[in-house]
Amino acid sequence: MLTLYDTTLRDGMQAEGFALSVADKLRVARRLDQLGIRFIEGGWPGANPKDEEFFRQMPGMTLNQAEIVAFCATRRAGRTAAQDPMLAPVVAAGTRWVTVFGKSWDLQVTEGLRTTAAENLAMIADTIAHFRQQGKRVLYDAEHWFDGFRSDRAFALATLQAAQAAGAEWLVLCDTNGGTLPHEVSEMVAAVQEAFPTAALGIHTHNDSGLAVANAMAAVEQGASMVQGTVNGYGERCGNANLCTLIPNLQLKLGYACLPESGMRSLTTTARQISELVNLAPDDHAPYVGLSAFAHKGGIHVSAVQRNPRTYEHVAPELVGNDRRIVISEQSGLSNVLSKAASFGIQLTKDDPACREILQQLKTLEQDGYQFEAAEASFELLMRHGVGDRPTWFTVQDFQVHCHQGAGYEITRATVKVAVKDSEHLTTAEGNGPVAALDAALRKALIAFYPAIASVHLTDYKVRILNSDAGTAAKTRVLIAFSDHQQRWTTVGVAENIITASLRALLDGLEFGIRRTVLG
Repeated sequence: MLTLYDTTLRDGMQAEGFALSVADKLRVARRLDQLGIRFIEGGWPGANPKDEEFFRQMPGMTLNQAEIVAFCATRRAGRTAAQDPMLAPVVAAGTRWVTVFGKSWDLQVTEGLRTTAAENLAMIADTIAHFRQQGKRVLYDAEHWFDGFRSDRAFALATLQAAQAAGAEWLVLCDTNGGTLPHEVSEMVAAVQEAFPTAALGIHTHNDSGLAVANAMAAVEQGASMVQGTVNGYGERCGNANLCTLIPNLQLKLGYACLPESGMRSLTTTARQISELVNLAPDDHAPYVGLSAFAHKGGIHVSAVQRNPRTYEHVAPELVGNDRRIVISEQSGLSNVLSKAASFGIQLTKDDPACREILQQLKTLEQDGYQFEAAEASFELLMRHGVGDRPTWFTVQDFQVHCHQGAGYEITRATVKVAVKDSEHLTTAEGNGPVAALDAALRKALIAFYPAIASVHLTDYKVRILNSDAGTAAKTRVLIAFSDHQQRWTTVGVAENIITASLRALLDGLEFGIRRTVLG
């Protein structure tokens, strides 16, 4: 079984825009443990207050099978490991395992460390020996190893010899700059195997050439038994090897055991949960776990997939916990409409006149600027209207929005006139913008009739200008995402007036939420 080593909490933290609180780092660690990851790199003890606090709280965290690993560099030049204050917090962190990284490239030794090759070898050996004397088990990350091997093969191999002789149990070859090609990885890993036939080898790749996953796979096929990477490929510059792509490639395509079946089937959920925790939008087009990974849009594709999914799917989506999606757009055919109807629980047949009417309305609306690919809640309401299954929960008869700006403050006030169950209600509310004010005013009118709407909240708001050549008179498309803590849905509105477009999406979203709570 391949050993999986996740460095999301350390290398991933170096990604631009990536941020995690200590509490969130603990949540990520628990989720990775549940997934089945063997080693979880928690950070560099002593490097910053957040990592220090993480390792202080770590002993209280119950894990099923994963090991938390502390990370650090070799000792500084010109001193012993025992005298280097940088290493003391790593020992105090209390982990069984420590990952030490050292220099493999003569350029890094002379320019980065400004020391000699001999001293660099001593730094590697002394640091690892120090941790072994403290009862730690050690993994050695050979930084810039592939660049170092190209520059000075003998020196690069000598760094690995120093690490192994000092007690490192794993030798991990790192493509730190991400510039190595798969055939080079294979050749260089083979050279290491020849020089160290009994060593346990790992691979750590970066994606600067778009080849992190391919390079890691090449190393595994050549004999590496540990792969390092991050969830969703987070990492500095172009990121690290994406475990959410690498794991299924290795397990489903090449037959290497990586995760138990339960872990593999929770891969998509894990990827999306962690993207929420780090507050970065998930990549909808990511292989295996992306929202669009098994989405089918063209009518011919949809028709074929419904007969046999293998026609346009390389693996079954459920193997990685994802779902097949039939996307609705102007390129749709009757197959798309019928498939979506089935997914919504709507009884519809190809011979039903409503089917073609819905398809024609879809194409007309998309011509007008609507887009239902990312707004399936709006499309479900459209379909239900087409088959006569869309009750009138409420009607907005009028609305006004006023913005008032004074010295150092701004107030947005919305007034709506709403008809609900044969009664009219005029409500006013304030918000930090037109959409927030309209949302608050609508809720005032609706919550007495539909109390569960209190749990529905907006999670995202996106605006797209459709015909920018029209300047400020351009038509606007608004997408609003909602959640009730159990399900997420998105709606769309289009108009020349951005507030009107927003209101249309908002009304669909609230209606969808009411329908969920009332009808289930």
